[in-house]
Amino acid sequence: MSMIRSVDSSTANGDSNLHANKSGGENSGLPRQILSGADKRMYDHRPASYKSDLHPQQHFIDSSSEMIHVNPLDMSISSIPEHYSQVSSAPYQLIANFHSSILSENPYSSCIAAVQCPDSSAGSNVSHQASHSLSDYPSPEQEIDYGKDEIRLKLQELEQALLNDNDEDLVDSDQVVGIEDNWTEPIKDLLVPCSPKESSSDLSISCIGSNREPPTPKQLLFDCAAAISVGCMEEAQAIITELRQIVSIQGDPPQRLAAYMVEGLAARIASSGQGIYKALRCKEPPTSDRLSAMQILFEVCPCFKFGYMAANYTIVEALGDEEKVHIIDFDINQGSQYINLIQTLSTWPSKRPHLRISGVDDPESVQRAVGGLEIIGQRLEKLAEELGVPFEFQAIAAKTSDVTPEMLDCRSGEALVVNFAFQLHHMPDESVSTVNQRDQMLRMVKGLRPKLVTLIEQDMNTNTAPFFPRFVEVYNYHTAVFESLDATLPRDSTDRMNVERQCLARDIVNIVACEGADRIERYEVAGKWRARMTMAGFKPCPFSTSVNGSIGALLKSYCDRYKAKEENGALYFGWEDKVLIVASAWK
Repeated sequence: MSMIRSVDSSTANGDSNLHANKSGGENSGLPRQILSGADKRMYDHRPASYKSDLHPQQHFIDSSSEMIHVNPLDMSISSIPEHYSQVSSAPYQLIANFHSSILSENPYSSCIAAVQCPDSSAGSNVSHQASHSLSDYPSPEQEIDYGKDEIRLKLQELEQALLNDNDEDLVDSDQVVGIEDNWTEPIKDLLVPCSPKESSSDLSISCIGSNREPPTPKQLLFDCAAAISVGCMEEAQAIITELRQIVSIQGDPPQRLAAYMVEGLAARIASSGQGIYKALRCKEPPTSDRLSAMQILFEVCPCFKFGYMAANYTIVEALGDEEKVHIIDFDINQGSQYINLIQTLSTWPSKRPHLRISGVDDPESVQRAVGGLEIIGQRLEKLAEELGVPFEFQAIAAKTSDVTPEMLDCRSGEALVVNFAFQLHHMPDESVSTVNQRDQMLRMVKGLRPKLVTLIEQDMNTNTAPFFPRFVEVYNYHTAVFESLDATLPRDSTDRMNVERQCLARDIVNIVACEGADRIERYEVAGKWRARMTMAGFKPCPFSTSVNGSIGALLKSYCDRYKAKEENGALYFGWEDKVLIVASAWK
């Protein structure tokens, strides 16, 4: 009866434990830290084909069955010691303490399978290497002179003790111990250790494979982020060098995204993220007759544009018969949202309300010669005058966190509307400071008793998520954004490159490279915003059917991969199945 059975795909998902033999000593350089199940799952974001090619498995130390748990995040393929990737050609022995010692020589020097047998009556761990035939060579300690029938009996006793003789797949007992001929070549071709795959069984397999495709930029990015998350900076630097050779800001969406994300990783290592973030200008137009990169983004990516439009439709409905309306905007950008609002009000056949807008902006940007807050106000005033809409603009030169109710100059008889368009995520919350400026701002606005509050935000969690999950979140989100830009702008478009470099790359670098107070782009998912608004005392104000209908009609003029849906009173806009923007209204 033979101890060795042929290995197939079903065996790879069985209940046995197959491990690669550890032939090196204590100086092998492999770390011995053990990852918990949760840790493994947290870093397990790569495709199975890639994971299995890169991650070494557990190894036996010796017959004491002590296990080395190798953390795949602590090393790259290049750092695996040579004796793990090349198996010695020396013979390996099969040893069992069942009143005899049996030695077998293995002609296959390319792969070793060590099988732990916990059910053995002798309590031993048996390591064996397969061969075509079992020879009766003498053991190092003594000569063994068994006849052919005695050897066969000893083998039967050994297999019965190890395997309980219950496996129907084992070959007949009159066959010798060996590997079937059809597995000779596959075993010789196995070269690179594979990682375990999650399954319901207890199987863990170490194998070696040779025909591995080069890793994709995504795989390398995740490897690099994982290495940084556990402090393996030398490995991360090596991956960054490799990535920079295969990515391009003029390539396809995965290549372009990888080009910016690798710079975010490099900036994290160099602690230069905050400087890069400040140097990139997305809100300021390069000249007075050109749009800023952010304006272009909001125009060419319908999801952002629909967010603004949903807010405007709701504001117009809320105005009703109001004679005076005061809109407070804590991030007016270049005023594009209000250009559309003024144009809409100009079409009203009845008396148009007096519109007053208070725009808040950083003191340093208010007086900019191009795109400053004063310039924006003058542009809106000129447009309102031409269209016959009574208009007044107030520039508030202050950081959002420093704004007080007195600075807003709220007047009696005015219907107050507060617009938070892509702004609140910039305010630190309780995870950054005990002051919690984010909730503090919402409570202050609630105290102003507004008729309507509109909220538009990008739907992802870059606020409280730890570094590696945050990196994955950013990658998945911006993959959809970059793909959507390809559907609206040609590959060689200067506008597209400016949008990606000045807006998207700016966000990516800040989210990936910065921590603490330096991380400004702290997005949250819709459910978290809903909780914050509710805790501040606001109640949801669902969008009307006319607003939903208008948005739906406009959506049809774009690529059918753009999607919109209503849920919990909010409007969700996305690319295919990925939600990008959420717009909601509160009172």
